Amino acid sequence: MIARLKDLIKRHWPRLRLRTILLIVLLVVAAMPVAGMVLLRVYENTLVRQTEVELVSQGAALSATAQALWPGAAPPVRAPDKDAPGYYRPESTGIDLSASPVLPSRPPATFAARPPDPDALAVLPALGPIIDETTRTTLASVVVMDRNGRVVLGLGEGRSLADLKEVKSALGGEPLTVMRRLSDYRKRYDFEWLSRASGIRLHHARPIVVNGRVEGVILLSRSPRALFRGLYEDRGKFLLGLAGIIAILVVLSGLVSRGITRPIEALSRASRDVASGAGEVPATPRTAAVEIRQLYEDFAVMAAAIARRSRYLRDFAAAVSHEFKTPLAGITGAVELLQDHGATMKPEDRQRFLGNIAADSGRLNQLVTRLLDLARADMARPEAGVAVDAAPSALRVADALGGRGVAVTLDFPDNLPRVAAPEATLETMLTVLVENSRQAGATAVTVTASSHDGRVMLAVTDNGPGVAEGDRERLFEPFFTSRRAEGGTGLGLAIARSLLAASQGEIRGEPSPQGARFVISLPAAMAEG
Repeated sequence: MIARLKDLIKRHWPRLRLRTILLIVLLVVAAMPVAGMVLLRVYENTLVRQTEVELVSQGAALSATAQALWPGAAPPVRAPDKDAPGYYRPESTGIDLSASPVLPSRPPATFAARPPDPDALAVLPALGPIIDETTRTTLASVVVMDRNGRVVLGLGEGRSLADLKEVKSALGGEPLTVMRRLSDYRKRYDFEWLSRASGIRLHHARPIVVNGRVEGVILLSRSPRALFRGLYEDRGKFLLGLAGIIAILVVLSGLVSRGITRPIEALSRASRDVASGAGEVPATPRTAAVEIRQLYEDFAVMAAAIARRSRYLRDFAAAVSHEFKTPLAGITGAVELLQDHGATMKPEDRQRFLGNIAADSGRLNQLVTRLLDLARADMARPEAGVAVDAAPSALRVADALGGRGVAVTLDFPDNLPRVAAPEATLETMLTVLVENSRQAGATAVTVTASSHDGRVMLAVTDNGPGVAEGDRERLFEPFFTSRRAEGGTGLGLAIARSLLAASQGEIRGEPSPQGARFVISLPAAMAEG
């Protein structure tokens, strides 16, 4: 199951750049403290609003009780249908820690010139025990006032609180909740400065409406639930949130691991294995970053090039050893015969052996020279900004070789673009091809030029015996030659191909109804703007 899930994730994994992965990780890590602070503020605001809801609920219940017990109150009527529209009228909270003002602590009740209303005093014998019973559970402070704001029950009895903002609103018929500072607040925890609600108290004033008239006010007050106490009480939820944060960090670490760390470690191991000659290039991980994927692809190309170069060097060393072995064996044998029988050998035999030594020595010298030419061609590099007319170079080759038993004809259009290759490369290629045609027995060679799709093509055809189809591609292999008896080294076309490769060019043999045909392709030089 886990393996199938991993395969599914890999198939749908997006192509992420390395900078994107790092940006995501940094943004998430940077946002975590901010998110924590925001969530803490939201949680504290929720605690305050929960306290307000509790005060509103208690106030609504006490107000309804007082209305029913008030002297002269109309008898209760049957409640309307609860399913009727508008029956339920929930009272929304109005306190917001970040937006609501915090008023000064509640001042002491002021002197009242007149005594409290008799009706308000008359309801206390029945209402008082109910208030005492509710405050034992809710811990809220309750003050009952008459229609003039004079206290009839609670702190400040016989005095007036009519000047308070919330009491004025309730006397006007609108309940109101406000936040006030605690005058006797003392810090109990070292981290209480993190809480905005630690030093405040909520005050909720609610009117007592009897027969459509405000006859009194109930003022309830209570401190909101402390933040740290709330955190402790809700510790299960916060532990779950902490586990979620840790899970996010684990996912982010996995993202970095799969996108960066593990692919680099795998590539490092593969590099050591490839360097030691064992192991293969690993497949590009689908979950790696785009830059890491490109690194894998580049490494695969490099490893393939190294493998091809290693095979080339191995085959080349074997070919060189074979090519050198024959003349060296002839020289060694001739020298041994001259050392053993030189004094008794006939002059013409001695001269023949010395001629064989000279011929084999000349072949070795020619091989060394051509090998140096091939090494220089393999190490050639493109020349930046080079732009050469191909016609003059071809004309010089035709003039140099045209009088040596082969007629060279040039067919170049007037608007032929310049080629991005040195003159020496052009002359070397054409010289090798024309000389090979002459040595193969051709008497006429034609060089035709054309251009297409930003490339310049030079087609070299002759009227010689041609090239066998099986040997057409092998002609470009080092030391492959059909004229070994005539002293051919088989390096001319290999040198030409290496020189062309340095200029992003190529050469290939093509079938021809008569003779041999080779096509050279070179990039056209960029036009100067």
